[in-house]
This record gives sequence, structure tokens and C-alpha cells, in this order.
Amino acid sequence: MDTIRLKINGIVQGVGFRPFIHKLVKNYGIKGWIKNTSNGVVMEIQGEDKCLINFIQEIKQNSPKLALIENVSIRRIKKNNIFNDFKIINSTNDDEKFTLVSPDVSICEDCLKELFDNKNRRYRYPFINCTNCGPRFTIIKDVPYDREKTTMKNFTMCEICNREYKDIEDRRYHAQPNCCFNCGPKLFFKDKNGKVYYENPIEISIKFLKEGKIIAIKGIGGFHLACNALNDEIVNKLRYKKHRDEKPFALMCKDVQTIRKWCFVNEYEENMLKSFRRPIVLLKKKFKESFKSVSIDNNYLGVMLPYTPVHYLILNEDIDTLVMTSANISDLPIVYKNDEAIEKLSSIVDGFLMNDRDIYTRCDDSVIREFEGKEYPIRRSRGYVPFPIKLNKEVGKVLACGAEQKASFALSRGHYVFLSQHIGDMKNMEILQYYQEQIKHFENLFNIKPEKIACDLHPDYISTEYALNRAKEDKIPLCFIQHHHAHLASCIADNNIDKEVIGVIWDGTGYGTDGTIWGGEFLKGSYIGFERLGTIKPIHIVGGDKAIKEIYRVGYSVLYETYNKIPEDFKFNEDIFIIEKMLKKGINAPLASSIGRLFDAVASIINIKQIVSYEGQGAVLVESLAEKTNEYYEYKIENINGIFQFDWTVVIDQIVSDIKKSISKGLICSKFMNTLAKVSADIVEKIGSVTGIEDVVLSGGVFQNMYLLPKVKGCIEKKGFKVYCHNRVSTNDEGISLGQCLIAYYGGEVKCV
Repeated sequence: MDTIRLKINGIVQGVGFRPFIHKLVKNYGIKGWIKNTSNGVVMEIQGEDKCLINFIQEIKQNSPKLALIENVSIRRIKKNNIFNDFKIINSTNDDEKFTLVSPDVSICEDCLKELFDNKNRRYRYPFINCTNCGPRFTIIKDVPYDREKTTMKNFTMCEICNREYKDIEDRRYHAQPNCCFNCGPKLFFKDKNGKVYYENPIEISIKFLKEGKIIAIKGIGGFHLACNALNDEIVNKLRYKKHRDEKPFALMCKDVQTIRKWCFVNEYEENMLKSFRRPIVLLKKKFKESFKSVSIDNNYLGVMLPYTPVHYLILNEDIDTLVMTSANISDLPIVYKNDEAIEKLSSIVDGFLMNDRDIYTRCDDSVIREFEGKEYPIRRSRGYVPFPIKLNKEVGKVLACGAEQKASFALSRGHYVFLSQHIGDMKNMEILQYYQEQIKHFENLFNIKPEKIACDLHPDYISTEYALNRAKEDKIPLCFIQHHHAHLASCIADNNIDKEVIGVIWDGTGYGTDGTIWGGEFLKGSYIGFERLGTIKPIHIVGGDKAIKEIYRVGYSVLYETYNKIPEDFKFNEDIFIIEKMLKKGINAPLASSIGRLFDAVASIINIKQIVSYEGQGAVLVESLAEKTNEYYEYKIENINGIFQFDWTVVIDQIVSDIKKSISKGLICSKFMNTLAKVSADIVEKIGSVTGIEDVVLSGGVFQNMYLLPKVKGCIEKKGFKVYCHNRVSTNDEGISLGQCLIAYYGGEVKCV
């Protein structure tokens, strides 16, 4: 009998891995033990040599669907004693703590069947789970993943649950959150007057929803605000109370058949909807007028399927589609504690569906869309985090602090980068506190003590200030990373590319190395450094940050630049004369080479929006109006001091001409975006001829536009280039912390203090 010691790293805790092994050893006559450690899973096993080889092979090939084996270390050892059986032994802490942690997992089919089986002892139990499903990341305090290190510690298993937990043949064998009506968390309903209902809380919630009321529902990673999505009056009431004027709400539908009533759903989108991650999937509306109060100004709906037992219990034949939006006041973190919910949400909701199981880590829903048969993340959070991005190269121990909008941070170790869940826009102390708490939690969970810190080059970002203070406190190097270089590096890392690329990086705002705002950039670069070889003609942003909301200011600016005056036909606001004077004298009108701002200008000039209620709304409207056409405007690209510059004034003149000819707004929007695609391909071709580079990455928030993205990609590919897009991290600012990690580690062209 040979004895070997196996060390297995990856997602092997909280996913039924030890029970899987315990059952598997029977087939091979293997004896020994297995345990969780703070560094993965360790086992000592004895058996015939051939059986051991086949056993290890089967571990690699047939592990549980939620497990991910990253590394198997095998060592033969001398053992004097013979094992008589196989057992799971107590977990231990290794000197070197490091193991991967499972994201939260939607309810599995087996548990769902039991939930609605009136002969099952867990019939309609709101916290039903097993080794294949349930909360993970949001209840874990530390590793190894054992019940006492989760928020289930306060719930002692009853005799029957404990028997299941210890039965190798049971699906709940070593399921840490295992519980039932007798021993687990309890659901209750509390109305806004403070009255608590312990009996029939689900039925009361359904009654409230049917009556056109708003309720707060406690989920896996925080509270949702829910109401009947088909009741426009109550949806608009929720908008008013939440201070969310026009930004779309997410929907939760009972099943895919219900979603198909409202949206087109292809095979890939259906698979994403049904996956154990259960993200919000952006789907094209079948009818433009559908859910006008939910999704006011675009052609897409963000829809998800139920992912907890509570969701399945609430959604039924009578109420099959709910608004299910994060429970927070705009710009604040999602509410996740019971007391906090009562304090902050009582002015919004008519009641609370709550429970007594604590959420340790708040985590918003993820948002994705499908592009070319792959996931295209918009917000990477629940169901994905804290699963790491695995790279084909070492990245050391770096803390990357991200940007300001759609803030995220990243911590790296070895070949892994752990991106945080969605944090929010870094605009206030509450978001900063949440951000700092999560950095500490990730550092502890994955045992990472940063040796470098990376942040954005922008001096006024809160994340930059945090990085400065942290670097001084820990006495480690701080690397300032140019925003668009980080976008470029993020897409390189996302695709594991090992070569220099051309980056088409289009967004709204990023601090440039010349002190101006960038956002329409063509870069040549890698992790080591970058060179700016293309851009767009800078736009004067009248009033600075004011113009991000009051986009008529940008419209006036591009008209003034095109005609040396603002034409009388384009009076959008009484500010016109003041703005014209500011432009003439150059007062408070910083320059921005931003595609995002150019979209705002076009939205204003064709008069579809003058004041936006959320970042990027102008671009969303331009995309939503687009008609099918291959027409485009004539354009001009100039070589200015070695940088290819797109002169948009030629295009603006033609847009104004089309407006005067009463050409439809939809056709103008399409021609404008088609022009951008042609411009991108021409500038890439010019850069390629100078540099010899044949690979192109697309990154930045503008590439969330599903009309523009395929057009740009297609036009560049027709020129003979290979084009890469994001598929593991978001193309918007949420994804740049990944790029910051790589640039900081490889010591690129950054300033360190």
C-alpha cells in the first residue's frame, strides 16, 4: 500500500468537495483522511498505486460543478501505520493562509424541488440549501470555510440536520449553512408602523405587492426595493422616493417564459440567465413602449431570474414580474443590516421582509450582456466575486485602488487578481468607509499584504487620497497610473495577451499626462508603458464638471468651435449668451478629448436631451434612437505633431445640415456612430502602418454601447487587425483596477513616491 499526501488549491471549500472525495474513495478502496485548511484542502490517502493514479485523475476531471481545481500537489510519504477507514477531520490553519472562496450560488434544482414538495420537511422553507447552493461569500468571515467562521455560527443544527450533515450519502453532507424550520434563520415581516408578523410573512409580502405597495426584501448580499413592475404609478412613486429620476430599474421575472413576453432572448442569454451566478442580463425589448417607467430612455431591460428561495416563494402566477432594485438612496451603498434598513428605508417602503441571519459582506447584483456568444460584464459583483482573474504571468502583491466612478479595487497574489464587488461612485464618506472595510476583508481573506499600491493619476479622486495615506502608513511605493493606460492594460490582462497592442480607449473622463481630460484615445502600449498616437480634437467643457449634467454646455461648445459662434437656431437654454462669452474669453472651459462628451454634444444638438439625470444618459439616448443604416458622414483626420487627430467639426457641420433638412434623429444618430467606427479603423490603420502592431484592444465605458461596439470591431477587423474585447472584467472604470495591478508590478512608466 502506497501513502501519498495531496494538497489541492482552488475553490474547494463550500462547494461539496470533501463530501465528493469521501464518496469517491469507496470506488477505489482508498483509506485515509481529508481536511480543510487555510491553504486549501489536504488529504493523506493509502491505496494500490494504480488506484491512487486513477483516483487523482478522477478528482481533476469530475470534481463538483462549483469546484475549481487550480493546483494539485502530490508527495509520497512513509507511513508505518495502516489507515482502517476514510474520514473528514477537523480543519486547521496553515502557516501560509491562502485558499479561494466560492461566490454566492443560486438555489439548485434539487433544493427547488424540495421547496415546493409538500411532503418534504423543508416545504416552503426560505433558507433551504445544500452543498451545491446557497450563500457563500456574503456569509464568510474567514477561512477555512467552516460554520463557526460564517454568520451561521449562531444557529445550532437540530438533531435531524446534524444527522444529514454527517451522512456521507446525504446531499447536505458537510453543507455549512445547513438548517431547517427547527434550527435555522427565521423570516418575518415588519410594516412601516413597526408591527412584526412572524406568521405567513411571504403571504403578507405578496399581499402588499398586489396592493401596489413598495417593500424591502432582504436577500443574500443586501436589501432590494420591490414593487409590481406593471404598475406605472407605483414604479414612478419608487423613483421619486429613491431620488432616481430616469436611470433604469432591474426586473426579476418568475421564469424565462415570462421574460420572453417582453424581451428577445437568444441561447447565450438564456444560459446566462439560468447560470448559478444569476446576474442581471441586459436584453433587448420586443416592444419599445414596454415598461416605460422601468426603463425610460433605452431599448434594453435589465432582467434576472429568482436566485433565493424567498424570491421563488414570492413570484407566482399573479405577480410574475417585479422591480427589484438595490435598496439604497442614490450614491450610497446598498443597505444590508436590519436596523439600517428600518432607519434608512422607512420613508420609501411600506414594509420589510426580513430575517435574523446576518449578512457579513454586502454585495450588489451583477450586470452582464452577451456579445459574440460571450459574457460582456457591465458590473461584476454577486455570483462572480470573489472568484479571481487568473493570469498567465506573475503579478506579485499589489493593491490597486481603481478610479472614482464605478469604483472597485483589486488585490493581486501570484497569478491571481481578486477584484472587489461593485462599490459605487466614490463621492461620499459612506462609500469610502465601505471601500476601506472591503479592502481589509479581502486582505485578510486572501492573506495579502500589499508590497505596492497603485492609483489613478487624477489628484482629486478620493481613491487617490486613500492610496496616498495608505502608502505613507505602510511605507510602500505608490504608483500613479494614467487612466487610459490602465484601461489598455486591463483588456490585455483580461485576454492574457503577451504582446504590445494598439488600444482604442474611449470613455467620458480620464486625467491625461498633459493635465487635460482625455477620453478619445488611441494608444500604443503594454504593461511596461504607453504612447499616445491618436485622439480627437479637444472640446471646451464650459463650466467644468457642471457640463457632465448640463450637456447643452457641451453642445454649445462644439457648435461654437465649428462656426466660431453659436447659431441662432440652437437655443437650448437661457445660458446661451453667458456660455458664448465664456467660450470667447476661455473662462472656465477646460479641454477634454472625450468621446463621451462628444456623444453628449450630439444628444444636445439634435435636442433629445439637454440636462441628464445620470452619467452617460446622452450616449444611451443616441444609441436607443439608432436606425439601421450603413451611411456615415465625411470626416477629417489630421497629423498634429505625430498624433493622429479626428476633427469632429466637419461631422458636426453635416449633422446641423441634416437637422435643417429634417432628417430623422435616429438616422443622424446612426450616421454619427457609423462615422466613429470608420474613424477608429482609419486611425488604427495609420498607427499600425507606423508601428507594425497587428493586435487591438477596445476598452472604456463608451464600449458599453451595443450599436457602436460591433461596428468599431468590425471596421477595424476589415483592415486586417485582430481585435480583443473584455469578457472577464467590465469595460468601464470598474475594470481598470486590474490594469493598475499589472502596470504597477511590471514597473511601467509610472511615478512612484
